[in-house]
Amino acid sequence: MSATAAFAAWIGAALIVLSEGRRGLALGMALVTLGFAGLALAAGQVEGAVALVAGSGVAVVQRLRSGKDAWGVMPPGSTARVVLAAGVGLLALWISTTVMSGPGASIRFAALSVLGLTAARVLTPSDPPAVMTALAALALSVAVAAGVAGTGPGPAVYVVAAIVAGGISLIRVSEFDGA
Repeated sequence: MSATAAFAAWIGAALIVLSEGRRGLALGMALVTLGFAGLALAAGQVEGAVALVAGSGVAVVQRLRSGKDAWGVMPPGSTARVVLAAGVGLLALWISTTVMSGPGASIRFAALSVLGLTAARVLTPSDPPAVMTALAALALSVAVAAGVAGTGPGPAVYVVAAIVAGGISLIRVSEFDGA
């Protein structure tokens, strides 16, 4: 179950990177949420998984309400994004399975891949809905990354991440046409 959840989180982050429309962004956020919730459940964090689903549910619903009304997956010129998604996934897989040792490779892979992909999406010129979705997923990945240590951060980290993800999605960003 952990490997499937980690793969779902990576696919979701890749979809956030590859999408411009609100449907694609919402589906990506939903996949990241389900992946991270599955990893939290596998780690015995039932409260954390519920918090992730609740907070991210707000983010998904808000994403469906704003942005371009389309899927917008792989618009023209997205070849670099495809390479980024594949490259970050392979690098995260290599680091989580060979460079770092011990149990928890699924959590390491999911945290590293989502952190890398969403940070790249935030740092590239994008529409505000895409950036806000990436920031919400980034907040969730930081919480999951706290579980990499194996000490069990408890549900508080997941609750805070869920609040941040839900709060970020409620912010209305207006574009300035500065010169």
